[in-house]
Amino acid sequence: MAQLTPGIFKAYDIRGILDQTLDTTIARQIGQAFGTAVRARGESTVVIGRDGRLSGPSLSAALAQGLQSTGVEVIDIGMVATPVLYYATHVLNAQSGIMVTGSHNPPDYNGFKMVLSGEAIYGAAITALYQTILSGSFASGSGGYRLHALRDAYLQRIVSDVKLARPMKIAIDCGNGVAGAFAGDLYRQLGCEVTELFCEVDGNFPNHHPDPAHPENLQDLIAALQNSDAEIGLAFDGDGDRLGVVTKDGQIIYPDRQLMLFATDVLSRHPGGTILYDVKCTRHIAAVVHEAGGVPVMAQTGHSLVKARMRETGAPLGGEMSGHLFFKDRWYGFDDGLYAGARLLELASRMADVTATLNALPQSISTPELQIALTEGENHQLVKRLQSNPHFDGAEQVITIDGVRVEYADGFGLVRASNTTPVLVLRFEAETEAALARIQQALGAAIRAVKADVVLPF
Repeated sequence: MAQLTPGIFKAYDIRGILDQTLDTTIARQIGQAFGTAVRARGESTVVIGRDGRLSGPSLSAALAQGLQSTGVEVIDIGMVATPVLYYATHVLNAQSGIMVTGSHNPPDYNGFKMVLSGEAIYGAAITALYQTILSGSFASGSGGYRLHALRDAYLQRIVSDVKLARPMKIAIDCGNGVAGAFAGDLYRQLGCEVTELFCEVDGNFPNHHPDPAHPENLQDLIAALQNSDAEIGLAFDGDGDRLGVVTKDGQIIYPDRQLMLFATDVLSRHPGGTILYDVKCTRHIAAVVHEAGGVPVMAQTGHSLVKARMRETGAPLGGEMSGHLFFKDRWYGFDDGLYAGARLLELASRMADVTATLNALPQSISTPELQIALTEGENHQLVKRLQSNPHFDGAEQVITIDGVRVEYADGFGLVRASNTTPVLVLRFEAETEAALARIQQALGAAIRAVKADVVLPF
């Protein structure tokens, strides 16, 4: 039996390793705690869904039992992409929902993403669930349970909104994640001819890891584009809430550059609107948003945190470097890789040369996300020490809303603590290789000043 530990209650969701830190007993307790929170808000219905992981059915069943034991009515929408669960909380008679998903984690992981009263919960609200389990102070009752198929309604909602200017030939790679049960049909209904890679849902992920944030997971898609007449490639993570994009010539269009394209389009309908982007994104977003008449606002990393900031600011669009894209313009404001892909194709279908237009989006020399592995909690302690005296010679600005982001005239460096694993996350961008090396050296020296034995990844 797995032991309940506070470590699975992360900043934005709950994640654990099957039979080590997560099992059906813990899933039932999470259902009891969440159901108690729902009842305390005067609600009585919760939607649940699950991704394609092998442990999904048993954990989902246990979760439902826990929810029902608090007097909550459970609507089970079955195996769906995470955005379909979010969609359900907007169109069914239930504002709260739980998605059983391990996202892009390895096959032996699973977890829960949660919406409570229309808000993706994070931080203290997730910690409160753990405290409720410890206290055992659960609401009691006998809630009902029913199945509800939502796949066709979700696809039709997107198809009714997105219109391509011309038919397109595309390739998609779902990495055997649950997006494979949706993406091919969605884009064919939009008028595309679709080459499918690894769209068979398989919780073992036998081909490559379902995480388009890492270039090694996009190599099959790059090869498929080179060996076919497809114009563009779309890739999805394990639960379908993040998007990766590859051009015909094999260039990866990272999400911060996708956001520039989307921002220009969205601001044409929302003049003066706020565009949110997380601290890992390129400096070029601010200039593009200003030029398009919008207000760029940097935000903390984390899908729940960005969604909260979008509600606060009324932003019609937000995005994260990880691939979460949030459309409030024409959509509901939640992160949805499948819908973002449709919006990208809508714009691409108007381009005379898709590859040239996407490759021309502003970019600088940059690193992928680099990581330094530390012990549990050490990453947050180290960042606090960095933030306590953030002086960097020649810097134009030091931003500390999420870690330390040091802005120079010719680039930036970022050090932040991951909220899901005990690592430091680093990212660098600069106009020249020499500037990149200089910025890396400056931040590396700052990290070594607070942890002398650190092994830097550059």
